[in-house]
Amino acid sequence: MKDWTSYLSAPITATAIVAALGVTFGYSAFASENADSMQIEAGVGGADPDPDAPLEALGPPPIPADNPQTDEKIALGEMLFFDPRLGGAPVNSCASCHSPDLGWDFPDQISFGYPGSVHWRNSQTIVNSAYYRNLFWAGSSKSLESQARSAARGAVAANGESDMMEARLAFIPEYRDSFNAVFGDEWPRISNAWRAIAAFERTIVQTDTPFDNYMRGDSDALSAAQLRGLDLFTGKAGCSECHNGALFSDEKYYNTGVPGLDRWEDDGLAQITFRFELYAKGVSEEMYRETHDDPGFYFRTKEYEDLGKFRTPSLRYTLYTEPYMHNGMLETLEDVVDFYNRGGDTNEFGENKSPLIQPLGLNDGEKADLVAFLTSLSGDEILIDPPELPDYAPLPAVATQEEGHSDD
Repeated sequence: MKDWTSYLSAPITATAIVAALGVTFGYSAFASENADSMQIEAGVGGADPDPDAPLEALGPPPIPADNPQTDEKIALGEMLFFDPRLGGAPVNSCASCHSPDLGWDFPDQISFGYPGSVHWRNSQTIVNSAYYRNLFWAGSSKSLESQARSAARGAVAANGESDMMEARLAFIPEYRDSFNAVFGDEWPRISNAWRAIAAFERTIVQTDTPFDNYMRGDSDALSAAQLRGLDLFTGKAGCSECHNGALFSDEKYYNTGVPGLDRWEDDGLAQITFRFELYAKGVSEEMYRETHDDPGFYFRTKEYEDLGKFRTPSLRYTLYTEPYMHNGMLETLEDVVDFYNRGGDTNEFGENKSPLIQPLGLNDGEKADLVAFLTSLSGDEILIDPPELPDYAPLPAVATQEEGHSDD
């Protein structure tokens, strides 16, 4: 087992500092993607969830007071969610990595990336993301508004620049009218684009699953196998130790022994992305050269005990969101149950593996019942047709005249 304490105390070279500032790939994209991760403190995002919170039906999502929902804002956010012009190269939209037809995520180990790159973590579904206190696998964004900005500006995500994206929006008459009507913007402001997208995402929730209906009093909503699985979930299997509350997540961070992504050993693009992320998020040169696994929550805290930890994901809507885990290393729900039944696996930061992860001793019938219960946390697939996107048009004459130009 590696002694990671030596990496934490190793000197950081000038090269590492430059790379950590994101100079190699563009500072602004790096800075916005990691802005929230610079503010780590106890109780980030509000009071800690109750570790003993009982399982319960999911209610309506919380709506922030500074970004109330309106039909017009939601409609604008839906168009922006599907619009690839919010990014660097206008080819990838939010929906590229969060496709409604594919579980509102991306069906590969690691997500789709900016042209010429790949992402470095598994894309999480946006279904029920409105309930999370912190977004992303390591909790680096504190709101859906912040998450939208980070994804649009992230170097290996959409890689957009704020002024460029604002300029594109300004050349679209329908967007000028909508931003004015919803936010009072004379010209579309990019910060309000994130607010609109977040408002739309807060409508992509599912609160009528078989489990929810059962908890609301429909005794026939769960099958016999699912009821047996529920007993296992809260009992012998111990799943509710971490997957609890209405969201089925305690929103805490654990190293469960998920093995490292195999693509980092033989996929050149994936390896480049991984090395960039190590540099950009600030590790020692020795750690940069030696580590082959995702440090996870360590990037936010720089604490040794957080190496390899990731936030507990919700188990809702998982019927449609394979593969699973932060690096997509488990393909099916059956694989997930097998993984926990054997007490997890090992990874490069095995010293931090949670003591909660122990062999469960489930037989084949019990494993099947547990999978059956997990399917009860998903209702009908949420499908929508992409909206028709507005076209560019020349700016009105008043815009050029304000800049001291004429039409001559």
